[in-house]
Amino acid sequence: MKPKRIPVHSSSGEYSVLCGAALRAAAKELRRLGNFSHIHVVSSAKVWRGVGKSVLRALGRNGASRLHLMNDAEAAKTLATAEKLHRSLVRSGIDRHSLLIAVGGGVVGDVAGFVASTCLRGIPLVQVPTTLIAQVDSAVGGKTGVNLPEGKNLVGTFYPARLVLVDPAALKSLPDRQFRGGLAEVIKYGVIADAKLFAYLEKNLPSVLRRNPKALSYIIPRSLEIKAEVVSKDERESGLREILNFGHTFAHALETITNYRVYQHGEAVAWGMMCAALLGHEIRLTPADEVSRIVSLVRHIGPLPPWPNVPPKKLIAVMRSDKKSRAGKLRFVLASRIGQAQTHDHVPLETLERVLHFAPHFITSSGKRRRG
Repeated sequence: MKPKRIPVHSSSGEYSVLCGAALRAAAKELRRLGNFSHIHVVSSAKVWRGVGKSVLRALGRNGASRLHLMNDAEAAKTLATAEKLHRSLVRSGIDRHSLLIAVGGGVVGDVAGFVASTCLRGIPLVQVPTTLIAQVDSAVGGKTGVNLPEGKNLVGTFYPARLVLVDPAALKSLPDRQFRGGLAEVIKYGVIADAKLFAYLEKNLPSVLRRNPKALSYIIPRSLEIKAEVVSKDERESGLREILNFGHTFAHALETITNYRVYQHGEAVAWGMMCAALLGHEIRLTPADEVSRIVSLVRHIGPLPPWPNVPPKKLIAVMRSDKKSRAGKLRFVLASRIGQAQTHDHVPLETLERVLHFAPHFITSSGKRRRG
C-alpha cells in the first residue's frame, strides 16, 4: 500500500510525514531532499539490533557513513548524552552538508533532534520513529530537548525534521509495555480533538492491543493528522499547541520526582490524563460521564507502575518548574468534553491537592496495590 503523505507547515518550510510502508520509500524520499556529503545515523543498541538491517536496506545506495549509538533510557536524556553525540559526530567528520537520521523512540528522537539543531549551528534531520509514542507524537512537530534534574525537557529547541518516516512494521518487535504506553498518546488525541477516534478506541481496543494492521492503519495516521494540524497552526506552542499537553503537567512531575526511572513517558501520561479528567470535573468543567469514559479507557490499556508515595505538595512544587507555568502559576490542559480541550490557569490549589490525594485510587480501586 502506498504510504500516506501528511504535510506539516513550519517556519523553515513545509515537510512531510510519510505514514505506511514508509521504509520502502526511504531511498527515493532521501534523494528528493538533495545530495548529502555523509549520512549519520543515531540510534540505540537495542533498537539497531531490531531494525538496523531494515533501515540500512531502506537507505539503499545512500548508505550511512557512521552509526552513533546512545543510551535511550529516559534517565540518559541529558546534556551529557548530547555532548557525547556531538563529539562522536565531529570526530567522524560531520559537516554542514551532512544528514543526520534519528532511528528510535522518543528519547533518541528528542536528543538526536537537539544535537542536529546545535551541531555546526544546524544540520538536516530525518526522523525514523520506531515506537508507537514516537510515531504518533514526538517525532512530529520539531520539539527537541533534554532533561535537567529540575525537570523534563527544560533544555531544547524547535527544530523540525526535513522528513519523518512512520512505518508500522517497525513496531513488530516493540515490547508490549512500550506499545501500551504509546496508546496513552493516541487516547490523548481523542480527548483533545476527535471524539470519533476516542469512540473507535473504546470499541476496538482489543484489536488495537493485538496490533491488528487494520486498526493501526486507522489510529496512527489519524493521530498524525491531528498533530500535524495543531503544530502547523502553532509551531512554537504559544497557544493552540498547548492542548497537546493534556495530562502532561502531571506526567512530567511524576517522571521528574521519580528520577525518570519508574515510568515510561506514556505510562506517566496515562496517569496524568486520569488526573486531568478528575481535575476538570472538580472545577465543574468535565462532566462525570466523560471522566468515567476517559479513566475507563486509560485503565484498559493495561497495568501501570503504581503512584509514587510522595506528598501532593512535593508534586506541586515540581509542577511549578513545568515549561507551561507562567510566573510560577500552574496551567493545565483540561477537557470540557471528549473531543475538545483548552488551557486553564485558574485552578485552586486546594482542588489540585484533593485530586492528587485521590489519584492513587484510580488503580487501587481495581484491586491493585499502591506502592507504600
